[in-house]
Amino acid sequence: MARLLLLPACLGDTDPALVLPAAYLTRMEHLRAFFVEDMRSARRFLRKIGYRLPFEDVLFVELNEHTRASCIEEVLRQQGVDESLLSGQDIGVLSEAGLPCVADPGAMAVEWAHRKGMQVVPFSGPSSLFLALMASGLNGQSFCFHGYLPATPKERVARIRELESASLKRNQTQLFIETPYRSQAMFESLLESCRPSTRLCVASSITLPDEFIRTMTVGQWKKSPASIQKKNTVFLLLA
Repeated sequence: MARLLLLPACLGDTDPALVLPAAYLTRMEHLRAFFVEDMRSARRFLRKIGYRLPFEDVLFVELNEHTRASCIEEVLRQQGVDESLLSGQDIGVLSEAGLPCVADPGAMAVEWAHRKGMQVVPFSGPSSLFLALMASGLNGQSFCFHGYLPATPKERVARIRELESASLKRNQTQLFIETPYRSQAMFESLLESCRPSTRLCVASSITLPDEFIRTMTVGQWKKSPASIQKKNTVFLLLA
């Protein structure tokens, strides 16, 4: 039976052997079809982990945040791919960074595979969200991930206060992310908006040489602020 293999990627420029299981690297060798976010970066990553097949013999289907479609069949039509080329073979879903389908496109491919009766095989690998939660010391029994918060300052502050209120009411850790060029602005908005007693974890550059993970109260952060400009960062708060 054909399988859909969910393939994590490194979170940055790190040695794949340090964060990806050996079985994963072995399984990759025979795949000739992939759903990917970006073809160029996917090819670079495949070469980095030792994938040797010539790319002219490999089918890549791009599936990312800019995809305007309601189903895989529509994506394939838009990209001029005959769906029959995917039948009867294992297919990979390759994340740009971290785990496929978690804060990442890919769920559409998994939904398609289930409709086709394919076996879906998730592989373990690095996840900035779960690694940050593990290292935060915050509540790992009840947590909620919110993706990106609003970009405009006024809306961002309002949303932060909503999450802090929900955290206090439910004793629930709130997780969210931000693009690297807005990470510092998000951090400063958190210090401006949250109560001094609220615990805040800042987790940047996870698994990379400049990894930084620290949890303090907002009051403590104000006395010793972090510099996370242009760094991939996960924020976690618990009121």
